[in-house]
Amino acid sequence: MSLDSATRERIQSLLDAHRVVLFMKGDRKQPMCGFSAAAVGALDDVLDDYHTINVLEDPEIREGIKVFGDWPTIPQLYIGGELVGGSDIVRQMYASGELHTLFGAEVPDRTPPEITLTDKAAEAIREGTKDAHGMVLHLSISADHNAGFQLQPASEHDIVTVANDIEIHLDPGSAQRARGIVIDWVETMQGAGLSLRFPGATEVHDLSVSELKQRVDAGDITVIDVRPTDQRALAPFAGARSLEEEGEAAFAALPKDTPIAFLCHYGRSSRGVAEQFAAHGFSQVHNVEGGIDAWAEQIDSTVPRY
Repeated sequence: MSLDSATRERIQSLLDAHRVVLFMKGDRKQPMCGFSAAAVGALDDVLDDYHTINVLEDPEIREGIKVFGDWPTIPQLYIGGELVGGSDIVRQMYASGELHTLFGAEVPDRTPPEITLTDKAAEAIREGTKDAHGMVLHLSISADHNAGFQLQPASEHDIVTVANDIEIHLDPGSAQRARGIVIDWVETMQGAGLSLRFPGATEVHDLSVSELKQRVDAGDITVIDVRPTDQRALAPFAGARSLEEEGEAAFAALPKDTPIAFLCHYGRSSRGVAEQFAAHGFSQVHNVEGGIDAWAEQIDSTVPRY
């Protein structure tokens, strides 16, 4: 495939205008693929400002950038007009400290963090990883305290800590944010899974839909719907604010003692978001048990169930 001169000039003008450019799917606030999210996570820990191009909004740039740098995949990171590479290379440079050095940032402390892993959590992890041949347990914690576990091959740049005789591998940013956390295994009405508690974070309170109705009728709680647009349109919750539409920054500006209730389909994904807000210092954080499904079943039958 050849690259027409107009598209080449557009790409070159972007590189000339910005020292650091990430061609990605989505944008910095809302990456639209895991690889783009990984690259953004690494850059966010090192740089306050860089330019992103959402290739999903520009098919010519999306295909043209692959030809421009002779690199077949997205995302692509350019620094000073030169192609650095894709997500894997960016993450490797981040994990090794090379990315920090490149931008003159302080190289992170690589001391393994002290983590508390409860017996229940350790038992669940051992059971879940017993057939993970050649894989190790990785814990990633983003800047907004969104945490996730993955089974991946070990890297020479991993920071490795041991808790309850289990090895946990982390990248530098995750290692800093993991200091002092408690990993537990919790069982709720919505299911069971690993849960993280951050130092100083307040407890997320379960809120039944009947209790939610009382609070909504009294006007003393802010409901934040974390569902995507199509689900909110299918079964709306009257008066709820949308995390997707307004963005986390809008809610982060609320007073820390604002009573907040997080709502999703069944009460699972909303709990994860609620825990992020609790980790950031909000003191009255609630998760709606059963989500909009329980609300439709028990409170308002006019709301469709799906």
